[in-house]
Amino acid sequence: MQRLAFKMKLKKGTKDEYQKRHREIWPELKELLNAVGVREYSIFFDKETETLFAFQKVIGNSGSQDLVNNQIVQKWWRYMADIMEVNPDQSPVSTPLEEVFYLH
Repeated sequence: MQRLAFKMKLKKGTKDEYQKRHREIWPELKELLNAVGVREYSIFFDKETETLFAFQKVIGNSGSQDLVNNQIVQKWWRYMADIMEVNPDQSPVSTPLEEVFYLH
């Protein structure tokens, strides 16, 4: 199982809306993530910088970051684009993070 981490950024003052939308995450998006091997997915918020830190445990060689061509994912990006920093294609600006320590 691989562990993946990345960061994204919210627009100022949108944390509550971000949490609301994730509480109501679409069933078809959950099913898709499970189908590609995402077994755990946590997102943490840094209130000082409005930065999100995302962590996934994934079976196989792909994770949510590899679903760029999926229609469900593209629809979710459009839905979230008004509250996040996004690229021209509406995908979240996402920076992969390198693991430098792991204690198990």
